[in-house]
Amino acid sequence: MDKTSRKISNQDINPCLEESDASHKCLDTYNYDRSKCSAYFQRYKNCRKYWHNIMVQRRRDGIKPEMPTAAERLEMLSAVGGKPY
Repeated sequence: MDKTSRKISNQDINPCLEESDASHKCLDTYNYDRSKCSAYFQRYKNCRKYWHNIMVQRRRDGIKPEMPTAAERLEMLSAVGGKPY
C-alpha cells in the first residue's frame, strides 16, 4: 500500500473515512451511476467541510495537532450529540 492510500485509510488522519467508504460502496453497488449516490457524496462533502473548519480553528488557536485524533473527534461528536453533518 502506498503512502497516499495509507493516509486516506488512516482513521487518525481521515475524519471522514466512514463517509468515504459509504460513497465508494454505493458506487460499486450501483455500477458507478453517480446520480444514485448523490446523498452519500453530499454527506462526505459536509463531513470534510465540518472537519476542515475545526482544523482551521485549531490552527488559529495554536492547538497541535491541527486535526484532532480519532478519540478526540469521538468526544467532540458526542458532546454535540452526534454527527452534525
